[in-house]
Amino acid sequence: MKKNPYQGKFIVFEGIDGSGQSTQADKLVDYLSRPEQKFQLGKPGAHLTKEPTNNLIGGLIRGQLTHNWQTKQECLQLLFAADRAHHLEKEIIPLLEKGITVVCDRYFFSTIAYGALEIKDWDWLIEINKHFLSPDLTFLLEVEPKICLERIEKNRFSIELFEKQKILEKVWQNYEKLSKEFKNIYIINGEQSPENVFEQIKKII
Repeated sequence: MKKNPYQGKFIVFEGIDGSGQSTQADKLVDYLSRPEQKFQLGKPGAHLTKEPTNNLIGGLIRGQLTHNWQTKQECLQLLFAADRAHHLEKEIIPLLEKGITVVCDRYFFSTIAYGALEIKDWDWLIEINKHFLSPDLTFLLEVEPKICLERIEKNRFSIELFEKQKILEKVWQNYEKLSKEFKNIYIINGEQSPENVFEQIKKII
């Protein structure tokens, strides 16, 4: 992974489905965008983005996740990588160059953690992402899979691919492995109230 050479900071939120990473990403962008905040993270404000994106390749990925079409896992991982390359080139890096903080809801850690369920070649999963930008900070929210599924059932009309307890337990194990291989990953207890979780995130920021 390439270290961020730009003035703007790149912050990523990760976790198994239902862990609350999207909520915390929203909270951080809102916090950094307040007029009274003069953070030393580049220019005032922040930009929220996510993966997979809403672009053409991201749409193909979402179709696979919602069972609208099927392809092999190797193909899916390459689609994730292509979506990420486009995302970095067209959105993330231009903003970082301007000194704007970019907050991303999911990044390459997610694709590896989930992709390793069926692709046993861990090194290959790392390899196809090695030329991408490394986040300055990654927040990994730890929540029991059972709790995550309870949250999903309350808030969503359908359960996407991967969203089952045993599977999510394995995904979390992969996240833990990644947290030992990459720098600047902070594991946060996501079973607290959203407000308490965010207080921890602010202290680390």
